[in-house]
Amino acid sequence: MLKFLMMMFFMIPLCWKKNMFWMVQMFIMFMFYMFMNMNLNIENFFNLGYMMGCDMISYGLILLSIWISFLMIMASESLFKTSFYFNFFLLNIILLMIMLYLTFSMMNLFMFYLFFEGSLIPTLMLIIGWGYQPERIQAGMYLLFYTLFVSLPLLLGIFYIYNKTNYMVIYFLKFFSFDMLILYLSMIMAFLVKMPMYFVHLWLPKAHVEAPISGSMILAAIMLKLGGYGLLRILIILQKINLKMGFIWIIISLIGGFFISLKCFCQVDMKSLIAYSSVAHMSLVIGGIMTMNYWGFMGAYILMIGHGLCSSGMFCLSNIIYERVNSRSLFLNSGLMNFMPSMSLWWFLFLSSNMAAPPSLNLMGEISLINSLISWSWLSMFLLGGISFFSAGYSLYLYSFTQHGKFSLSIYSFYNGVSREYLMLMLHWLPLNIMILKVDYSMIWF
Repeated sequence: MLKFLMMMFFMIPLCWKKNMFWMVQMFIMFMFYMFMNMNLNIENFFNLGYMMGCDMISYGLILLSIWISFLMIMASESLFKTSFYFNFFLLNIILLMIMLYLTFSMMNLFMFYLFFEGSLIPTLMLIIGWGYQPERIQAGMYLLFYTLFVSLPLLLGIFYIYNKTNYMVIYFLKFFSFDMLILYLSMIMAFLVKMPMYFVHLWLPKAHVEAPISGSMILAAIMLKLGGYGLLRILIILQKINLKMGFIWIIISLIGGFFISLKCFCQVDMKSLIAYSSVAHMSLVIGGIMTMNYWGFMGAYILMIGHGLCSSGMFCLSNIIYERVNSRSLFLNSGLMNFMPSMSLWWFLFLSSNMAAPPSLNLMGEISLINSLISWSWLSMFLLGGISFFSAGYSLYLYSFTQHGKFSLSIYSFYNGVSREYLMLMLHWLPLNIMILKVDYSMIWF
């Protein structure tokens, strides 16, 4: 695991060299293939050393992090064209990639906490440094304070566990079980805010709307998954109390997911709509993890990876239009099929994956989650039905509103997609729909 960390550290000087923008991207791609061809051990942790290790959950999420970092550079060509501090931007992405890599590969609970919170800093820099509107400062504050408010209790909870068990290694903690309400709340809230759960989700749409495209991609694809990853790891030692208290989070998530799905129909900003749809999908993931059964854990993992690729691709699409029209308003961006017919196909492909149409990973994940939640209680099928139905509803709403109808006469200079954009969308869509052929890897790690 250390060799990849060293590789990332040695990429940092490249950011300051002349004409190295695309070279850094190629190095990230190279590292992705090296990591992908690593020896896998499905049952246990592998590649152990220096408090770092990797199992199937970490492996998938690290791959996703490297892949999205690669695509973030591809999506941000406009920074390179306008020479808008692009070397700082590359540095920021590499630091963020290092933080995420360390978060997912750390076996020590405290080090996991350290990098889990540390990944917030480069994200904040992205939003404040390269965001569009003056409100990005407020969005950054929302992001910071929502997350920091619940991170101190998590730290105290980790210290308490160490005090009681003398262990910090996540793998050994599975032999312990704690049945304490305050410890449970302090350990779990940080991850629920990061997910984000309904009631503590307000930072997410704000951060997405103000963030540059790269910030939106990393927020949607990885930052939301940090919460799910933390829950999958931490619930092993909180099984007893979670069996008593888990129903609260499931109910909040299901009702919240239903409300948020309705809220999507009120949005007039494309990015805002996609961000709210992320909250609806993550509410299913929280519900699945909290049922604490096999299907729930599997479905949560698969949907986290599927949603990471799908949501990131949709943010790319909205940004492609923003770069042309300088607006993300649904009222101005109608009838785009007249201008970019081939881009309409990509809108269709991503929005169909967003509503969990086959053969996307989202379908597999949602089937597993629905299975787990209905086995937990048959009453949940009404809200689940509503979430699934409205998920298709707001996807169709976004598609029909942007692609059909009379186009605005203010769009007087327009050009179609360029090859870089089509490649970027293809690299989001192909893994999302091809990986369902090897979904058995995602189903047997537990």
